Amino acid sequence: MLELTSMIKRMKTRRSDRLVDMARFLLEHPRQLISLSHFAERYESAKSSISEDLAIIKRTFADRGTGRLETVPGAAGGARFVPTMSKEEAAEFVEDIRAMVSDETRVLPGGYVYLSDLLGRPDILRQAGRLITTQYVNEEIDAVMTAATKGIPLAQAVAEQLNVPFVIVRDDAKVTEGPMVSVNYLTGSSKRVEKMALSRRSLKPGARVLIVDDFMKAGGTIQGMQTLVREFDGEVVGTAVFAEGRSTVRLLEKFTSLLHVETNLSSGQPIAVQAGNYEEEIFN
Repeated sequence: MLELTSMIKRMKTRRSDRLVDMARFLLEHPRQLISLSHFAERYESAKSSISEDLAIIKRTFADRGTGRLETVPGAAGGARFVPTMSKEEAAEFVEDIRAMVSDETRVLPGGYVYLSDLLGRPDILRQAGRLITTQYVNEEIDAVMTAATKGIPLAQAVAEQLNVPFVIVRDDAKVTEGPMVSVNYLTGSSKRVEKMALSRRSLKPGARVLIVDDFMKAGGTIQGMQTLVREFDGEVVGTAVFAEGRSTVRLLEKFTSLLHVETNLSSGQPIAVQAGNYEEEIFN
């Protein structure tokens, strides 16, 4: 029995099984360079066979709009999967969530919109994460930043697609977070001074940061996070929000939104939802 088990372990993996497992491994390790040697040892196969398999996976990912598989030649080379979303799939996804948000019962006091149920759905978060990260396929990003608490699921989804940590900015210092860096920032139309803080251990100095949030009106909170990144000598690579609302004051000029929501319209219509500026920012 032991001899049979040992023989089975030495058997090479069938190509069909190898293709499935390689595709799964690449999907679970986005943006990470995987060497040919790793796959060759994993499946006890020649590097030439691994290269042929990667070519098949690369073509399939491209045909299905899953993302792009980059191959890096040389002794230190390998393969890297970069998740992306096609323009056509993005339009279909945004139209689906636009229809879901176009519900007058979602309007909250102050012109905000209830999104927590949608941002609690793994299928929506997965698609939103892919769409947002499509804009940054050629960018090196070290961390995703968001403010507690409603933006956390979206930030986590984006960070998963980028395969980087996500950090949470809080409005109060906690003993369990250790030493904190804090900044004051000005809110939008109300022009109140608020405070936000981030643990020194959360973000390395000089990090390239993508800021993500669920809903933006004037953009005061996001502007505060931008200031906080600079306190760490970091760089804000970009800003993305699930939805933007109408505001008489706009503190940000550059951002990407999936939805544009207007409430309290003069016509008496409680809510109007349109696609955000994602197409212009991501696909142009």
